[in-house]
Amino acid sequence: MNTRKLRKKYVAGARRIVVKIGTNVIGGGSGPLDGARIDALSEQVACLMEEGRQVAVVSSGAIGTGMRQMGMHKRPGSLPALQAAAAVGQSGLVSRYDRSFRAHGLHAGQILLTRDDFDSRRRYLNAANTVRALFESGCVPVINENDTISTDEIQLGDNDLLAAFVTHLIRADLLVLLTSEPGLCGVPPFPPGVVVSDGDGAGSRFGRRIGIVKSIGEEITNMACGETSDGGTGGMPSKLEAVAVAVKAGEAAVIADGRFEGVLLELMGGADIGTLFLPSTRKLGSRKRWIRFSRRPRGVIEIDAGAASAIKDRGGSLLPTGVTGVKGDFARGDTVSVCGAGGGEVARGLSNYSTEEITKIKGCSTGELSDILGRDYFDEVIHRDNMAIL
Repeated sequence: MNTRKLRKKYVAGARRIVVKIGTNVIGGGSGPLDGARIDALSEQVACLMEEGRQVAVVSSGAIGTGMRQMGMHKRPGSLPALQAAAAVGQSGLVSRYDRSFRAHGLHAGQILLTRDDFDSRRRYLNAANTVRALFESGCVPVINENDTISTDEIQLGDNDLLAAFVTHLIRADLLVLLTSEPGLCGVPPFPPGVVVSDGDGAGSRFGRRIGIVKSIGEEITNMACGETSDGGTGGMPSKLEAVAVAVKAGEAAVIADGRFEGVLLELMGGADIGTLFLPSTRKLGSRKRWIRFSRRPRGVIEIDAGAASAIKDRGGSLLPTGVTGVKGDFARGDTVSVCGAGGGEVARGLSNYSTEEITKIKGCSTGELSDILGRDYFDEVIHRDNMAIL
Protein backbone atom coordinates (compact mmCIF):
# COMPACT_ATOMS: atom_id res chain seq x y z
CA MET A 1 0.00 0.00 0.00
CA ASN A 2 1.25 3.48 -0.89
CA THR A 3 0.70 5.19 2.45
CA ARG A 4 1.50 8.67 1.17
CA LYS A 5 -1.14 8.46 -1.56
CA LEU A 6 -3.71 6.98 0.79
CA ARG A 7 -3.25 9.76 3.34
CA LYS A 8 -3.41 12.36 0.60
CA LYS A 9 -6.61 10.87 -0.79
CA TYR A 10 -8.56 10.16 2.40
CA VAL A 11 -7.17 12.67 4.89
CA ALA A 12 -5.66 15.64 3.06
CA GLY A 13 -8.50 15.52 0.55
CA ALA A 14 -11.30 15.57 3.15
CA ARG A 15 -13.53 18.65 2.96
CA ARG A 16 -15.97 17.95 5.81
CA ILE A 17 -14.50 16.61 9.04
CA VAL A 18 -15.70 15.54 12.48
CA VAL A 19 -13.08 15.97 15.20
CA LYS A 20 -13.72 14.24 18.52
CA ILE A 21 -11.62 15.65 21.37
CA GLY A 22 -11.23 13.34 24.33
CA THR A 23 -11.22 14.24 27.99
CA ASN A 24 -7.54 13.42 28.41
CA VAL A 25 -6.60 15.73 25.54
CA ILE A 26 -8.10 18.90 27.03
CA GLY A 27 -8.62 17.93 30.67
CA GLY A 28 -12.04 18.12 32.20
CA GLY A 29 -11.69 14.73 33.86
CA SER A 30 -9.71 14.57 37.09
CA GLY A 31 -7.96 17.88 36.34
CA PRO A 32 -8.87 21.34 35.08
CA LEU A 33 -9.51 22.18 31.45
CA ASP A 34 -6.30 22.79 29.53
CA GLY A 35 -7.07 26.22 28.08
CA ALA A 36 -3.81 26.35 26.12
CA ARG A 37 -4.61 23.12 24.30
CA ILE A 38 -8.18 24.21 23.59
CA ASP A 39 -6.74 27.43 22.15
CA ALA A 40 -4.27 25.47 20.00
CA LEU A 41 -6.86 23.04 18.66
CA SER A 42 -9.34 25.86 18.01
CA GLU A 43 -6.68 27.75 16.07
CA GLN A 44 -6.05 24.67 13.94
CA VAL A 45 -9.78 24.25 13.29
CA ALA A 46 -9.91 27.90 12.24
CA CYS A 47 -7.03 27.33 9.83
CA LEU A 48 -8.79 24.36 8.28
CA MET A 49 -11.95 26.41 7.83
CA GLU A 50 -9.95 29.17 6.16
CA GLU A 51 -8.88 26.51 3.63
CA GLY A 52 -12.55 25.98 2.79
CA ARG A 53 -13.09 22.88 4.92
CA GLN A 54 -16.01 22.38 7.29
CA VAL A 55 -15.20 21.10 10.78
CA ALA A 56 -17.57 19.91 13.51
CA VAL A 57 -16.16 19.32 17.00
CA VAL A 58 -17.44 16.65 19.38
CA SER A 59 -15.93 17.39 22.77
CA SER A 60 -15.88 15.55 26.06
CA GLY A 61 -15.19 17.20 29.41
CA ALA A 62 -18.55 18.64 30.50
CA ILE A 63 -19.09 16.44 33.55
CA GLY A 64 -15.57 16.96 34.87
CA THR A 65 -15.86 20.71 34.33
CA GLY A 66 -19.12 20.80 36.25
CA MET A 67 -17.67 18.71 39.07
CA ARG A 68 -14.92 21.25 39.68
CA GLN A 69 -17.32 24.19 39.45
CA MET A 70 -19.56 22.51 42.02
CA GLY A 71 -16.67 21.64 44.33
CA MET A 72 -16.91 17.87 43.79
CA HIS A 73 -13.64 16.01 44.40
CA LYS A 74 -14.90 12.59 43.34
CA ARG A 75 -17.02 11.53 40.36
CA PRO A 76 -20.60 11.10 41.67
CA GLY A 77 -22.06 7.65 41.77
CA SER A 78 -25.70 8.64 41.32
CA LEU A 79 -27.24 9.48 37.95
CA PRO A 80 -28.94 12.72 39.12
CA ALA A 81 -25.61 14.03 40.48
CA LEU A 82 -23.87 13.22 37.18
CA GLN A 83 -26.62 14.98 35.27
CA ALA A 84 -26.34 18.01 37.54
CA ALA A 85 -22.59 18.16 36.96
CA ALA A 86 -23.17 17.93 33.21
CA ALA A 87 -25.74 20.74 33.35
CA VAL A 88 -23.28 23.05 35.12
CA GLY A 89 -20.20 21.99 33.15
CA GLN A 90 -21.68 22.12 29.66
CA SER A 91 -22.00 25.91 29.68
CA GLY A 92 -18.45 26.30 30.96
CA LEU A 93 -17.06 23.95 28.34
CA VAL A 94 -18.74 25.57 25.34
CA SER A 95 -17.95 29.05 26.67
CA ARG A 96 -14.28 28.11 26.73
CA TYR A 97 -14.44 26.92 23.13
CA ASP A 98 -16.33 30.05 22.08
CA ARG A 99 -13.66 32.26 23.64
CA SER A 100 -10.97 30.43 21.67
CA PHE A 101 -12.87 30.55 18.39
CA ARG A 102 -13.76 34.23 18.77
CA ALA A 103 -10.03 35.00 18.69
CA HIS A 104 -10.19 33.86 15.05
CA GLY A 105 -13.47 35.55 14.13
CA LEU A 106 -15.56 32.41 14.65
CA HIS A 107 -18.29 31.35 17.04
CA ALA A 108 -18.99 28.02 18.72
CA GLY A 109 -22.52 26.78 18.06
CA GLN A 110 -23.56 24.37 20.77
CA ILE A 111 -25.61 21.30 19.82
CA LEU A 112 -26.70 18.78 22.46
CA LEU A 113 -27.99 15.45 21.18
CA THR A 114 -29.48 12.30 22.65
CA ARG A 115 -29.79 8.82 21.19
CA ASP A 116 -33.45 9.59 20.51
CA ASP A 117 -32.38 12.35 18.11
CA PHE A 118 -30.74 9.68 15.98
CA ASP A 119 -33.69 7.26 16.28
CA SER A 120 -36.22 9.78 14.96
CA ARG A 121 -35.84 10.49 11.24
CA ARG A 122 -37.43 13.92 11.63
CA ARG A 123 -35.18 14.97 14.50
CA TYR A 124 -32.18 13.43 12.71
CA LEU A 125 -32.77 15.59 9.65
CA ASN A 126 -33.45 18.66 11.80
CA ALA A 127 -30.10 18.20 13.54
CA ALA A 128 -28.36 17.81 10.18
CA ASN A 129 -29.99 21.03 8.93
CA THR A 130 -28.82 22.88 12.05
CA VAL A 131 -25.21 21.82 11.49
CA ARG A 132 -25.48 22.81 7.85
CA ALA A 133 -26.79 26.25 8.82
CA LEU A 134 -23.90 26.72 11.25
CA PHE A 135 -21.41 25.85 8.53
CA GLU A 136 -23.03 28.29 6.14
CA SER A 137 -22.78 31.00 8.83
CA GLY A 138 -19.09 30.35 9.36
CA CYS A 139 -19.60 28.86 12.82
CA VAL A 140 -18.07 25.76 14.41
CA PRO A 141 -20.60 23.21 15.70
CA VAL A 142 -19.51 22.02 19.16
CA ILE A 143 -21.49 18.87 19.82
CA ASN A 144 -21.97 16.80 22.93
CA GLU A 145 -24.35 14.23 24.33
CA ASN A 146 -27.13 15.88 26.30
CA ASP A 147 -25.99 14.26 29.54
CA THR A 148 -28.48 16.28 31.58
CA ILE A 149 -31.37 14.15 30.32
CA SER A 150 -29.74 11.12 28.65
CA THR A 151 -29.17 8.11 30.87
CA ASP A 152 -27.80 5.84 28.15
CA GLU A 153 -24.83 8.00 27.23
CA ILE A 154 -23.65 8.46 30.80
CA GLN A 155 -23.81 4.69 31.21
CA LEU A 156 -21.85 4.21 27.97
CA GLY A 157 -19.43 6.82 29.21
CA ASP A 158 -17.85 8.29 26.10
CA ASN A 159 -18.47 10.38 22.98
CA ASP A 160 -16.67 8.16 20.48
CA LEU A 161 -19.84 6.56 19.15
CA LEU A 162 -21.59 9.94 19.15
CA ALA A 163 -18.81 11.29 16.92
CA ALA A 164 -19.31 8.39 14.50
CA PHE A 165 -23.06 9.04 14.40
CA VAL A 166 -22.37 12.75 13.74
CA THR A 167 -20.11 11.69 10.85
CA HIS A 168 -23.15 10.01 9.30
CA LEU A 169 -25.47 12.85 10.28
CA ILE A 170 -23.54 15.47 8.33
CA ARG A 171 -22.10 13.13 5.65
CA ALA A 172 -18.54 13.97 6.69
CA ASP A 173 -15.61 12.65 4.66
CA LEU A 174 -13.43 11.96 7.67
CA LEU A 175 -13.71 11.15 11.38
CA VAL A 176 -10.75 12.14 13.56
CA LEU A 177 -10.61 10.78 17.12
CA LEU A 178 -8.07 12.69 19.20
CA THR A 179 -6.90 10.76 22.23
CA SER A 180 -3.85 10.40 24.49
CA GLU A 181 -2.26 7.61 22.44
CA PRO A 182 -0.34 7.91 19.14
CA GLY A 183 -2.89 5.67 17.44
CA LEU A 184 -3.68 1.96 17.35
CA CYS A 185 -0.61 0.12 18.61
CA GLY A 186 0.40 -3.52 18.82
CA VAL A 187 3.21 -6.04 18.84
CA PRO A 188 4.25 -8.60 16.19
CA PRO A 189 2.97 -10.68 14.55
CA PHE A 190 0.72 -8.11 12.90
CA PRO A 191 -2.41 -9.15 11.02
CA PRO A 192 -2.57 -8.76 7.23
CA GLY A 193 -3.82 -5.49 5.79
CA VAL A 194 -1.90 -3.19 8.13
CA VAL A 195 1.14 -0.96 7.69
CA VAL A 196 3.37 -0.45 10.73
CA SER A 197 4.75 3.07 10.91
CA ASP A 198 8.32 4.16 11.62
CA GLY A 199 7.48 7.89 11.76
CA ASP A 200 7.22 10.22 14.74
CA GLY A 201 5.24 8.76 17.61
CA ALA A 202 5.78 5.29 16.14
CA GLY A 203 5.34 3.53 19.44
CA SER A 204 3.81 3.59 22.90
CA ARG A 205 3.59 1.43 25.98
CA PHE A 206 1.23 -0.75 23.94
CA GLY A 207 3.72 -1.47 21.13
CA ARG A 208 4.34 -0.19 17.61
CA ARG A 209 1.99 2.31 15.99
CA ILE A 210 -0.08 1.03 13.07
CA GLY A 211 -0.04 3.63 10.29
CA ILE A 212 -2.72 2.16 8.01
CA VAL A 213 -5.53 -0.34 8.59
CA LYS A 214 -7.17 -1.64 5.44
CA SER A 215 -10.24 -3.15 7.13
CA ILE A 216 -11.49 -3.75 10.67
CA GLY A 217 -11.95 -7.36 11.65
CA GLU A 218 -11.56 -9.46 14.77
CA GLU A 219 -7.77 -9.44 14.53
CA ILE A 220 -7.75 -5.64 14.64
CA THR A 221 -10.25 -5.29 17.48
CA ASN A 222 -8.28 -7.83 19.50
CA MET A 223 -5.30 -5.46 19.38
CA ALA A 224 -7.17 -2.86 21.42
CA CYS A 225 -6.15 -2.39 25.01
CA GLY A 226 -9.08 -2.00 27.39
CA GLU A 227 -7.27 0.42 29.71
CA THR A 228 -8.39 4.01 30.06
CA SER A 229 -6.22 6.77 31.41
CA ASP A 230 -7.17 8.90 34.39
CA GLY A 231 -10.35 10.83 33.68
CA GLY A 232 -11.10 9.03 30.43
CA THR A 233 -13.97 6.63 30.01
CA GLY A 234 -13.78 5.19 26.52
CA GLY A 235 -10.48 3.54 25.76
CA MET A 236 -9.30 2.02 22.48
CA PRO A 237 -12.13 -0.57 22.20
CA SER A 238 -14.77 2.17 22.04
CA LYS A 239 -12.70 4.08 19.50
CA LEU A 240 -12.45 1.04 17.26
CA GLU A 241 -16.21 0.56 17.57
CA ALA A 242 -16.73 4.16 16.46
CA VAL A 243 -14.22 3.78 13.63
CA ALA A 244 -16.03 0.67 12.40
CA VAL A 245 -19.32 2.60 12.26
CA ALA A 246 -17.65 5.26 10.10
CA VAL A 247 -15.62 3.11 7.72
CA LYS A 248 -18.35 0.54 7.07
CA ALA A 249 -20.53 3.35 5.70
CA GLY A 250 -17.75 4.45 3.35
CA GLU A 251 -15.91 7.19 5.30
CA ALA A 252 -12.29 7.24 6.46
CA ALA A 253 -11.24 7.57 10.10
CA VAL A 254 -8.09 8.44 12.04
CA ILE A 255 -7.08 7.86 15.65
CA ALA A 256 -4.28 10.23 16.68
CA ASP A 257 -2.61 11.85 19.67
CA GLY A 258 -4.41 15.13 20.34
CA ARG A 259 -1.46 16.37 22.37
CA PHE A 260 0.85 16.22 19.33
CA GLU A 261 1.75 19.80 18.38
CA GLY A 262 -0.22 20.91 15.32
CA VAL A 263 -1.90 17.49 15.09
CA LEU A 264 -4.84 18.56 12.90
CA LEU A 265 -2.75 20.61 10.48
CA GLU A 266 -0.14 17.87 10.25
CA LEU A 267 -2.81 15.25 9.61
CA MET A 268 -4.56 17.30 6.96
CA GLY A 269 -1.18 17.95 5.35
CA GLY A 270 -0.74 14.20 4.87
CA ALA A 271 1.79 13.56 7.64
CA ASP A 272 2.34 10.01 8.88
CA ILE A 273 0.85 10.43 12.34
CA GLY A 274 -1.94 8.48 13.97
CA THR A 275 -3.65 5.44 12.46
CA LEU A 276 -5.65 5.81 9.25
CA PHE A 277 -8.53 3.38 8.75
CA LEU A 278 -9.52 3.02 5.12
CA PRO A 279 -13.22 3.22 4.20
CA SER A 280 -15.31 0.47 2.73
CA THR A 281 -15.46 0.60 -1.06
CA ARG A 282 -19.27 0.70 -0.86
CA LYS A 283 -20.55 4.07 0.33
CA LEU A 284 -24.01 3.98 1.90
CA GLY A 285 -26.56 6.68 1.16
CA SER A 286 -27.88 8.90 3.93
CA ARG A 287 -31.11 6.96 4.53
CA LYS A 288 -29.49 3.52 4.59
CA ARG A 289 -26.72 4.59 6.94
CA TRP A 290 -29.39 5.98 9.26
CA ILE A 291 -31.17 2.63 9.19
CA ARG A 292 -27.96 0.62 9.50
CA PHE A 293 -26.19 2.52 12.27
CA SER A 294 -28.21 5.23 13.98
CA ARG A 295 -31.57 3.58 14.65
CA ARG A 296 -31.85 1.01 17.41
CA PRO A 297 -33.58 -2.27 16.41
CA ARG A 298 -36.85 -2.89 18.23
CA GLY A 299 -37.05 -6.58 17.45
CA VAL A 300 -35.81 -9.49 15.33
CA ILE A 301 -37.20 -11.15 12.21
CA GLU A 302 -35.81 -14.63 11.59
CA ILE A 303 -35.49 -15.82 8.00
CA ASP A 304 -34.57 -18.98 6.11
CA ALA A 305 -31.48 -19.54 3.94
CA GLY A 306 -33.30 -18.72 0.71
CA ALA A 307 -34.43 -15.34 1.96
CA ALA A 308 -30.93 -14.58 3.32
CA SER A 309 -29.43 -15.34 -0.09
CA ALA A 310 -32.02 -13.19 -1.89
CA ILE A 311 -31.20 -10.24 0.38
CA LYS A 312 -27.39 -10.57 0.45
CA ASP A 313 -26.65 -11.83 -3.04
CA ARG A 314 -29.43 -10.31 -5.14
CA GLY A 315 -30.47 -7.22 -3.20
CA GLY A 316 -34.01 -8.47 -2.85
CA SER A 317 -36.77 -7.43 -0.48
CA LEU A 318 -37.86 -9.61 2.42
CA LEU A 319 -41.11 -11.43 1.61
CA PRO A 320 -43.38 -13.20 4.12
CA THR A 321 -42.61 -16.60 2.62
CA GLY A 322 -38.99 -16.38 3.83
CA VAL A 323 -39.86 -15.46 7.43
CA THR A 324 -39.54 -18.26 9.99
CA GLY A 325 -39.98 -16.39 13.27
CA VAL A 326 -40.23 -13.06 15.04
CA LYS A 327 -39.01 -11.75 18.41
CA GLY A 328 -39.73 -8.57 20.32
CA ASP A 329 -42.66 -6.20 20.36
CA PHE A 330 -42.49 -3.68 17.53
CA ALA A 331 -44.88 -1.68 15.38
CA ARG A 332 -45.08 -0.84 11.69
CA GLY A 333 -42.20 1.46 10.71
CA ASP A 334 -39.86 0.33 13.49
CA THR A 335 -36.32 -0.78 12.73
CA VAL A 336 -35.71 -4.51 13.14
CA SER A 337 -32.77 -6.88 12.82
CA VAL A 338 -33.04 -9.53 10.14
CA CYS A 339 -31.25 -12.71 11.23
CA GLY A 340 -30.46 -15.87 9.33
CA ALA A 341 -30.90 -19.47 10.39
CA GLY A 342 -27.63 -19.43 12.33
CA GLY A 343 -28.63 -16.36 14.31
CA GLY A 344 -26.24 -13.98 12.54
CA GLU A 345 -27.58 -10.55 11.58
CA VAL A 346 -28.03 -10.27 7.81
CA ALA A 347 -29.59 -6.81 7.55
CA ARG A 348 -31.55 -4.09 9.30
CA GLY A 349 -34.65 -2.46 7.94
CA LEU A 350 -37.94 -0.68 8.52
CA SER A 351 -40.70 -3.23 8.96
CA ASN A 352 -43.98 -2.85 7.09
CA TYR A 353 -45.66 -4.99 9.73
CA SER A 354 -45.96 -5.29 13.49
CA THR A 355 -44.89 -8.29 15.55
CA GLU A 356 -48.48 -9.50 15.71
CA GLU A 357 -49.00 -9.21 11.96
CA ILE A 358 -45.74 -10.98 11.08
CA THR A 359 -46.68 -13.83 13.41
CA LYS A 360 -49.84 -14.31 11.32
CA ILE A 361 -48.19 -14.14 7.88
CA LYS A 362 -44.77 -15.76 8.36
CA GLY A 363 -44.14 -18.42 5.76
CA CYS A 364 -47.14 -17.35 3.68
CA SER A 365 -47.11 -16.48 -0.01
CA THR A 366 -47.99 -12.99 -1.19
CA GLY A 367 -51.27 -14.25 -2.59
CA GLU A 368 -52.45 -15.31 0.86
CA LEU A 369 -51.94 -11.91 2.51
CA SER A 370 -55.28 -10.35 1.59
CA ASP A 371 -57.20 -13.28 3.12
CA ILE A 372 -55.18 -13.02 6.35
CA LEU A 373 -54.84 -9.24 6.74
CA GLY A 374 -57.58 -7.83 4.54
CA ARG A 375 -56.98 -4.99 2.06
CA ASP A 376 -54.38 -3.15 4.13
CA TYR A 377 -51.25 -5.15 3.33
CA PHE A 378 -47.80 -4.88 1.71
CA ASP A 379 -46.20 -7.49 -0.53
CA GLU A 380 -42.92 -7.09 1.35
CA VAL A 381 -42.22 -7.42 5.07
CA ILE A 382 -39.27 -5.09 4.45
CA HIS A 383 -38.74 -3.38 1.10
CA ARG A 384 -35.16 -3.36 -0.18
CA ASP A 385 -35.21 0.46 -0.31
CA ASN A 386 -35.77 0.46 3.46
CA MET A 387 -33.12 -2.15 4.23
CA ALA A 388 -29.36 -1.95 4.82
CA ILE A 389 -27.31 -5.11 4.40
CA LEU A 390 -24.68 -5.82 7.05
